[in-house]
Amino acid sequence: MKLDVLAIGAHPDDVELTCSGTIIKIVKQGRKVGLVDLTAGELGTRGSPEIRAEEAAEAAKLLGVSVRENLGLPDGNIEVNPTNRLRLIQLIRKYQPEVLLFPHWLERHPDHEHAHRLSRESWFYAGLEKIETRIDGKVQEPYRPRSYYHFMQSYEFVPTFIIDISDVYEQRMDVVRTFKSQFYDPHSEERETFLSNPEFMEMLRTRFEYFGDRIGKKYGEPFYSVNMVGVTDLFSLTI
Repeated sequence: MKLDVLAIGAHPDDVELTCSGTIIKIVKQGRKVGLVDLTAGELGTRGSPEIRAEEAAEAAKLLGVSVRENLGLPDGNIEVNPTNRLRLIQLIRKYQPEVLLFPHWLERHPDHEHAHRLSRESWFYAGLEKIETRIDGKVQEPYRPRSYYHFMQSYEFVPTFIIDISDVYEQRMDVVRTFKSQFYDPHSEERETFLSNPEFMEMLRTRFEYFGDRIGKKYGEPFYSVNMVGVTDLFSLTI
């Protein structure tokens, strides 16, 4: 199956928290999107890998994505090494997406920074013919997606562009809330985390509202591109 977009996160819920509105809009356009979680999130303070897997499956249904895979790397130890690169290269060649979405290089969580490096290196090396990968016993063709963009997690950056998600904001927040093990629950006896703080959801709303305001819209999701982004004409711009 060929995908239009492949979004890569270190943990189940990373993609949903950062760019699920954009993914919903892409799917509504009739394009195919896939998700890759590098780990099962087994070091998470709240919930369990089994619960996270169930939540991830439900989120994928709500997003309408074509596929979701988990690479099974160890949480807290996403090594950027030849073995892990080959595993991610195999998925890139398998799905041949036009665009990759993955974390920015400067992040609060080391796993997110390592996910950036692993994704960035795999993007490049996937296009080299002399790096061989196989699937179902057959040698895969080299393939490099034409573009990649970084989504925003804890640390803010100056965006290259912002996607208007005003029309899908409530739906994207329903997707986020499928990971209920990670968020505020007054009845939970598990230790509080950054995500389970009762103010976290309000912080998310404020962030997307702020970036929406930057483009004259209600809500927006920010992205960074290492390359300049072109538009076809002045009237393709929102402001």
